[in-house]
Amino acid sequence: MKNLWMVVCVTLLAAAALAQSNLSLPAGTALNVKLETQLSTFGNKEGDAFSGRVTQPVMLNGQTLIPIGSTVQGRVTKIDAPRRIAGKPTIGIFPETIVLPSGERYILNAVLVDTSLRNGTDVNTEGQFKGAGHDGKDLTEIGFGTGGGMLIGGLAGGGKGLLIGGGVGATATIAHWLGKRRSAFLPPGTELVMELSRPLAFTAQSEGQ
Repeated sequence: MKNLWMVVCVTLLAAAALAQSNLSLPAGTALNVKLETQLSTFGNKEGDAFSGRVTQPVMLNGQTLIPIGSTVQGRVTKIDAPRRIAGKPTIGIFPETIVLPSGERYILNAVLVDTSLRNGTDVNTEGQFKGAGHDGKDLTEIGFGTGGGMLIGGLAGGGKGLLIGGGVGATATIAHWLGKRRSAFLPPGTELVMELSRPLAFTAQSEGQ
C-alpha cells in the first residue's frame, strides 16, 4: 500500500509539472509596460531596438506567469513625420520578446493599444502611436498668413492648387509651416499598454534554449 501511495504521489507531481510547463496566456491579455528607451520621429529610424519593464504582474488561475520587472524587447517598425498639415507624426513599434527575471525568453506577439500620454496623441487600430500633429491654432495662423486667399481644406488635402490665390504671402506662410514639423515623442517612463495578439505559451522549450 505504501508503494502504491508513492506511485500516486509521483504521478500527481509529474502531472502538475507537465501542466506547469504548458500554461498559456490567451490573446487579448494586457501587459502594462514602462518604456525604458526614448523613441521619437526625429531621433529614431525603422529597425531601432526598444525595451520596457512590466509594471504589473500578469496572472492566470492565481499564478503569476509574467512577474513585475520582466523585460519586453522589440523594434521600431515605422517612423513618419509628414510635412503635410493634415498628417500626423507616427511611431510604429513591434514587441518581439519577453524576458522573465529568471532569464527565460519567449516570443511575444503583441500590439500597442494605449499610452499614458494625452494632449492630442493616440494609438490607431494598427498599434501605431500618433503624435498631436498640427492643431487648429496652426491652421488659423495659416489662414491669416495667406490673407484669406487660400482654402485651408485644399492645403490639408495636398491639392495642386493649394497656393493659388494666396500669392507671395501664402508661399511664405506655407514654407514656414511645412518646415515646422510636429514630432511624435515617447519619453522613457511612458506607460504603455499592450495586448497579446496571439496566445503566449509558457512551455519547457523557450526561445534561445
